[in-house]
Amino acid sequence: MTLFQTIIIAIIEGLTEFLPISSTGHMILASTAMGIHDDEFVKTFEVFIQLGAILAIALMYIKRFFRGLKIYFKLLAAFIPTAIVGLLAYDIIKGYLFNPVVVSVSLILGGVILILIDKKVVSRESQLSEVEDISYKNAFFIGLFQCLSMVPGTSRAAATIIGGVFNGLDKKQATEFSFLLAVPTMMAAGGYDLIKSDLAFTREQIILLAIGSGIAFISAWIAVKLFIRYVSNHGFTAFGWYRIVLGILFLALMWGTDLG
Repeated sequence: MTLFQTIIIAIIEGLTEFLPISSTGHMILASTAMGIHDDEFVKTFEVFIQLGAILAIALMYIKRFFRGLKIYFKLLAAFIPTAIVGLLAYDIIKGYLFNPVVVSVSLILGGVILILIDKKVVSRESQLSEVEDISYKNAFFIGLFQCLSMVPGTSRAAATIIGGVFNGLDKKQATEFSFLLAVPTMMAAGGYDLIKSDLAFTREQIILLAIGSGIAFISAWIAVKLFIRYVSNHGFTAFGWYRIVLGILFLALMWGTDLG
């Protein structure tokens, strides 16, 4: 990877990780477009910079995590389904689903669902006063929705937000629960990926990892601040249409390339 490619991928990761548009999908599509070879370092880099993005969320919501133990137990209930499915399906997902076609189709389908969901919650009032008041049952079901995000292009944020809406949360609370659930989920997934990867890096690669993580942290912080404000006022429809257009565009480009 070049320095320019490092910066672009890190910006994409930070801006898209917590938005319902799939950071993994965007990185796969961007890497394909820039001709980045999918070697061991690139795979590790994409995982490592996700930890930079998750650090932004951990610091942004640090007061929430010190409010009491209740939120930890609710997040654990939501995390359990993902942990089980992830461990069982890791090799299959990594081996067969990480390609531009799967990403493009997932973006389109997820976009349609987001638009339909937005109509459902446009005037809904939450059944809860605080996110921490969610029941263990509903938290577990949100975790089941999160399992869908293991398909690249689906988006972990989109899956958990949709799960939150279907389990009594309004759009702002569903978004916040998605952010909070990202901390244990991404730390576990990232840690597991790093354990399974080759951790012997050159000096230049270590510099690229540091630069990428820093950029991902900054761009994630900015994206989350703007996203919460936007969703509270406008909802998810724009993100749904963005997913659909992007997915169709890349399918058309790949089809045109095959014809050529």
